[in-house]
Amino acid sequence: MSTTALLTEITALPPELRQEVEDFVAFLRTKTHRETKLTEREFGYAKGKVRLSDDFDSMLID
Repeated sequence: MSTTALLTEITALPPELRQEVEDFVAFLRTKTHRETKLTEREFGYAKGKVRLSDDFDSMLID
């Protein structure tokens, strides 16, 4: 769908539905911004927060 056709469809909506479109666009922008933030983690950010028991790799007893 072209931008012009999309704009025509949006302007044909009643005001309350146009508000929903505006809210959804805002949601999509924050969602996209949030996803890019998650990939910027620093190496070793969880160091010291996870602990394995000393017998973690020993055989399990049935």
